[in-house]
Amino acid sequence: MAVLLDVRGVSKRFGGFQALSRVSLQVEEGERFGLIGPNGSGKTTLINCISGALRNDEGEIWFAGRPITRLPAYQRTRLGIARSFQIPRPFTSMTVLENLCIPAEHAGHARARGADVVPEARAILERIGLADKADARAGGLTQIDLRKLELARAMAARPRLLISDESMAGLSSAEVDEILTILRLLSAQGIAIIMIEHIMRAVMRFSQRIAVLDAGERIAEGGPDEILRNAAVERAYLGE
Repeated sequence: MAVLLDVRGVSKRFGGFQALSRVSLQVEEGERFGLIGPNGSGKTTLINCISGALRNDEGEIWFAGRPITRLPAYQRTRLGIARSFQIPRPFTSMTVLENLCIPAEHAGHARARGADVVPEARAILERIGLADKADARAGGLTQIDLRKLELARAMAARPRLLISDESMAGLSSAEVDEILTILRLLSAQGIAIIMIEHIMRAVMRFSQRIAVLDAGERIAEGGPDEILRNAAVERAYLGE
């Protein structure tokens, strides 16, 4: 498969704190990629650099064969990078459908100006499992439905790469399985997915390949079985 995302030696500092130190990784077209590490390991900083929320101090980021290091976040979205956020913040006074029409209209790329986005928004809600909540107020949604809406909003940008940032945090085991099913359906459509999670069961079941960060450095990368057997990963999570 072709490389879709290529992170080359990315470093990021906040004052005297080195949050990332020459991190490199690649994600292929359509790949299911896990990104894990202890709290404070640099996961969120890395995905913020990839999505454009932060500008890395060193290194380069390439997407679909072109450099994007200096592009603002909205241009990266138009190229096909979308992300969901750990804490959903929908427009609570709007309906679920209205919440989805906003990113569908403004973030979606390759769409004719002025096109009706409602049919597309309804189709996404159907895929995500929220079609029956289309006319409900977003402020009244349960936690699991808020997470589904967050994924739906990311999907409205027609991504080639979806970054799922702790979409399962705080959910029950059954609800985790619901989100996993949705992510697998999206993956089956050819969308590459980076999963950032602390729920190891979910990461191991979903990912084809996993990278591990610790103290801002990539300490391991490989298949789920390799990661589980890796001594450096065990030390990072459990200590010496």
